[in-house]
Amino acid sequence: MKALVYGVPPEPFEVPDDANPLTQNFARTPTGLRDVPDPVPPHEDWVITRPRLTGICGSDSKQILMDFGEGDADNAMAAFCSFPQVMGHEVVADVVALGPRARGLQMGQRVVLNPWLSCGPRGIQPPCPACEAGDYSLCWSFADGDIKPGIHTGVSADVTGGYAELMPAHDSMLFAVPDSIPDEMAVFADPFSVSLHAITRHPPPRSGCALVYGASSLGLCAVAILRALYPDVAVVARFTAQASLARRFGAAKILPHEPRSALIEELVVWGGGRLRQPLRGLPMVHYLDLAAAGLVDLRPMLTHTFGLRQWRDAFYALANQGDSGAVKVGIDQR
Repeated sequence: MKALVYGVPPEPFEVPDDANPLTQNFARTPTGLRDVPDPVPPHEDWVITRPRLTGICGSDSKQILMDFGEGDADNAMAAFCSFPQVMGHEVVADVVALGPRARGLQMGQRVVLNPWLSCGPRGIQPPCPACEAGDYSLCWSFADGDIKPGIHTGVSADVTGGYAELMPAHDSMLFAVPDSIPDEMAVFADPFSVSLHAITRHPPPRSGCALVYGASSLGLCAVAILRALYPDVAVVARFTAQASLARRFGAAKILPHEPRSALIEELVVWGGGRLRQPLRGLPMVHYLDLAAAGLVDLRPMLTHTFGLRQWRDAFYALANQGDSGAVKVGIDQR
């Protein structure tokens, strides 16, 4: 199958001399489109899917564009990964093969991926205390079992992600998508769940205001959730396209991300707030229920889509968000 592989020798690529630093990294990123073996399910309760639409997560773009922060030479998550990798974990896919012990799924069924490679997918019994409590993102076993190290699909060498023609998954990692929800909505199941989980665990006070610092996918999902509960939601946005979407989703106040001193002063005048960082996930069924009921529609956030062979164009749009207006970019294999 064709797959976008990270952890291969860089391919020759001409970069304009005036390109920004992220775009210049295209000339040295260890990424390329390759022919790789079709995935083999590691256990009998796994299935094979065919990705339809895969959102590019910020962690993927940072890795491929080597955007690890000022002065950093490597990705801090490297210790929890194995290489080479086929990334992509915000996936809408069709089930194309069922393992003999896979349960709850049907051939041809459209699904979204809950990507954590926790105890269940790794075949580890009994599960660790975190998995027993349903906190799969805090699993103790991300480097154990007979699956190579990786916290989620796409960062384990054994579990290829959505930037490929086929993708394996444990039956517990897949949620059926109702027919009423188009792919362009379903693809937000992962980022919406991350933001929803953080907000439900640490909600602002009922009478309070909420500040969302950052207006990419997770931040905009947080705006959509918070706006349903609180009238006063402020957003700090970096790019014009992000600010426009924040207004569309109901933010009462949009603030530029710099200068920092002016931002802080304006927030104090506005009334302060409680900063919530959307970092953890909640089962995706909640998002699918809300989307099916017409209570949330995040499709305007999907600003760009590209085919797998146009992967450089997809990441170029993300490396130049100020010019491209990209917010969420997807790899479309339909």
